[in-house]
Order: sequence, then structure tokens, then C-alpha cells
Amino acid sequence: MKHNFIKILLVSAVVSFAGCKKYLDFEPKGTLTIDQLQTPDKVDALVTAAYAAIGNDFWDGSITSMWAYGSVRSDDAYKGGGSVGDVGEYNTYEQYNLVTPTTIGNANNTWTRAYGAISRANFALQQLEKLTTAEMSNKAVRQAEARFLRGHMHFFLKLLFKHIPYIDEKLSEAEILATSNRKYSNDQLWDKIAEDFQFAIDNLPETQSQVGRANKWAAKAYLAKVRLYQAYEQDENNNVTNINKNRLNEVVNLTTEIINSGKYSLQPDFAENFLFGFDNGPESIFAVQFSINDGTSIGRLSMATSLNYSLAPQYGCCWFHIPSQNMVNAFKTGSNGLPQFDSFNDVALTDADLTTNGAPVDPRIDHTVGIQGHPFKYNPNIRYDHSWERIAALYGSFGNMKEQQEATSPSFKKVGPFYGSAKNIDIIRYADVLLWKAEALIELGRQSEALPLINQIRARAKSSTQRTRLANGTAPSNYRIEDYKDGVNINWTQANARKALQWERRLEFAMESPRFFDLVRWGIAAETLNAYLAVEKTRRTYLSAAKFTKGRDEYFPIPQKEIDFTKGVYTQNPGY
Repeated sequence: MKHNFIKILLVSAVVSFAGCKKYLDFEPKGTLTIDQLQTPDKVDALVTAAYAAIGNDFWDGSITSMWAYGSVRSDDAYKGGGSVGDVGEYNTYEQYNLVTPTTIGNANNTWTRAYGAISRANFALQQLEKLTTAEMSNKAVRQAEARFLRGHMHFFLKLLFKHIPYIDEKLSEAEILATSNRKYSNDQLWDKIAEDFQFAIDNLPETQSQVGRANKWAAKAYLAKVRLYQAYEQDENNNVTNINKNRLNEVVNLTTEIINSGKYSLQPDFAENFLFGFDNGPESIFAVQFSINDGTSIGRLSMATSLNYSLAPQYGCCWFHIPSQNMVNAFKTGSNGLPQFDSFNDVALTDADLTTNGAPVDPRIDHTVGIQGHPFKYNPNIRYDHSWERIAALYGSFGNMKEQQEATSPSFKKVGPFYGSAKNIDIIRYADVLLWKAEALIELGRQSEALPLINQIRARAKSSTQRTRLANGTAPSNYRIEDYKDGVNINWTQANARKALQWERRLEFAMESPRFFDLVRWGIAAETLNAYLAVEKTRRTYLSAAKFTKGRDEYFPIPQKEIDFTKGVYTQNPGY
């Protein structure tokens, strides 16, 4: 089913629209004219092409994986590569103080591609509006899908830039060029994005016949995500000034509906979220779809992480996105099986510590980090080796695991010097929903209700140790993880529950990119990242001048190219 749907995406994607409507005047050979797009089947294909657009990216400006924007900019990862100048703009991201409106590099490509995807959704909506329900019986469903996709892309851009122009299908080309990124306040912009997801909730079915299309539950999950971010109200300098309880209650209600629907559950083994063959499983609420061997030249491959494979003989390039020492240390547990919240980073974990009889750790470390002698991608016959590292003296001696696929996987393909796979990229998984609800409950002072939700995640981690084992059946690390037990191994106060929730999100989604955006949402980015840098500078000298400036570095600057293109319509973010 996935394969067939992706083929439809590729065929329909011949109708291509760039971020600005001026490109609609160009008529390349082999494409369809607007007059040819008035029939229901052609308009239906435009919606499918909008799905294709949210996955049309590359490592030089991704709109799927946010590893360069949310992982490298956080305390989870280093840029990696062959030097600080290798894709140097990513080095500026993790230095923070080097970022300027003219040096954000690939983030400018991301802006362009994201608005290109929004343009496709809007064009589909324009053509849908010309048809009656009698002519197209599923018109409302397709409108809801297009608005879902538009909401997704606006949300993505808002996380990166905060103040963005909101573009809908009603705007003319001239109006688009005149639309300020400050037309709406921060809160109003969240509401505009939420409107698209609410429309999707109201008009999408609970189940779609084609895999990959958004359904009502995906829309509810995305609306919950919007409302959770919106709940943490920010002033002009990005300070969290209030946590809106009404928004939190919306999050609780939406996530409860999803949980009670019975439609989704955690994958039985954590590993299955990161292995080809388990796409669109019970944990995947919404994902960008990819494929291989689909009749096209290279397949519809995910190329956003194609720099991030190691120098292992089966790969050979390029060793980006490397786990930070701080993040590796975060997997430490104590004798009680809980995280070492206050002392985790006092001593750096090394190869010698990460053994069967070594320091106790959360099992998710071997799903996330490439460690010397440990099975790579769950294959006991292929063990991670330091020889795979490109420049360990600069970026350390660990590797990433989650986003890579084995070279023997049917999903894997070499494309020039890079590597792609047909593994989906999950945008929302069920673990998100559980932890969003837990977070909202904790901030509402209902932390006792959050406890079993967090423990569901920990119980799955505890049981996910079979695939990570060595050939003789032993665990490569000393796994020790337990549930939180109020009054036994922790006093489950609101403060402790908040700390546990924040820790759980880090370990569960480590190297998946949400870390930076979580820190900004919680209003603790500056203190967390400057504390991280204070220690990490003693381990990684290339970070010696790095500094996170509160009130500036929570968001990227608006690209100078975009300000120039609109002749100054856009207002720059504070501090730039």
C-alpha cells in the first residue's frame, strides 16, 4: 500500500510549483497547464503532489529531518564532518554567536523549500474551490488534507524563525509579496496554524484507505502539538512569561481522545521505530513517506540525512551529526534505575564504561549511539568501530544510529557520494502524544496523572533489549532502568515530575531533533545550553568561543535574502 501511494506521489509531482507564484508563468515541457487541471482526478492529483512536496528535500536545506536545526543546535550533538569548515554554516549553528542573517546558509534553502510546499498546498486548495461537491464527492476531505499539509509546513517554519509570513490560498501574487512576517502577533500566528488543523479535524475521516494520508487523529495530534507550544507564552525577547492553562487543558483533551481511540500504541520494541519494514506501524501517527524501486531512477529516497553515514567500509562518507558527550552521559542511571539528574555529566562515559559490567545505563543508549564493539543497527555481526570515525580528535568517538540503515537493507541506496533510504521520517509518533499529555498534566499540577504515562515509555525502553544484544546473547551495556515510583525511588512533586518529563523527552527522542525546540518552549534554552557549553568546551576545543545569547538565539534570523526580495517588508528578529 505504501509503495503504491508513493508511486502516485511521484507521478503527480510533475505538477511543480516553487515558493513564489511568479514561477507559475513558466511552462516546462511535459507538465500540465492550469486549464488542464479542472477535472476532479487532476485536482485530486494536485493534493497528492502537495504530499510529495513535504518530502522534497536534501541535506542542504531539509524540511523533513531537523537534525541540523534541532539536534546540532542543542546539547545532543556536534556537527561532525571533516572539519569545522565542512558545511561550515552548521558550525555557526552550534557556535550560536556566529549566526547572522547572511550566514544561515542552508536554513535559507529550508525557508524556500518549505514555502514551495505551502505553495503546492495552496494551489491545490485554489483548484479544489472551483469544483462543487457534486463534481468531486471527496472535496472536503482533500481540502482538509491540503490544509493539514499547509499547517505542518507553517508550524515547521515557526519553530525555526518564530515570526513568519502566513500564506494562504486567498492571497494574490502581489499580496504575498506584501505580506509582512509581523502581520500577526506570536499568539495570533499560532491560532492561524491551529485553524488549518481544526479544519482537518472537522473534515478528515478517522481512517484513510491509502497509507500516508493524514487522518482525523493525525490532525488532533498536530493541533495538540500546536496548543502545547502556544501554551508557553513568549514576549518579544523570547522569554516565557506565562503558561496558559486553557491551552494545556486543550492538549490534555486532544491527547486523551487519541489515546482512548485505540488506534495507536507504542511499538513493542523501541528499535522498530528506526528499522525499515516497520513504517506506518502502530506508533506512527503521521510520517513523510519514502520508497525505493518504484519505477523512478533512484526512488523517492529520504536524502535529508544523507551526510550522516560513517566511514565504515560499506559506506564511506560523511560522518555528520555526532552524539555529544553530554548526551551520551545523559543515559547514565543510578542503582535505583533512574536518571542521574544532577550528576550525570560529572564524569564522561568512555568505551571502558559502556560494557556489560560497566556503568548502569538506560537501554536506549544502544538504539541511539554507535559505541565501540557494540552491534550496529542491531546486527551482532557488524560492530561499531572507531576506524569508521572521520576526525574523532575534533568531534569525539561515538556514532549516530537512529537515522541510518544497514547497507544490506532493501531500503538503502548509494546516490553519488551520499546515501539515501526509503525509511519514513516520523513527524509525530505515539510516544509524543503520551509525553505531551504528561507535560500538560504536570504543568496543570496534576503530576500524579502524568506518572503512568511516563512509565509507559520507560517500560517499553526496559523491554527493548533483545535486538541490541551481542551474538552470544549478552547485553553490550549494563542496562538498568526502572519505573518512577512515588515515595519509593522519587518524591513525585511537580518540580521532580517536570524534571523527569524533560529528561524522558531527551532520552526518547535523542538525535531525532526535537531537543532544541523543547528547550526553547520550556524557556530554559539559554541556561541549559550555556551550562552545556561551559563543560563541553573543556572536551571539544572548537567550541571555545561558542555562546548562546538569551533573547536572540532561540530562533534563526529572517534570511537577509528574503528581506531583500520583499524590499524590506519583513522585520528582522531581535538581536540580529
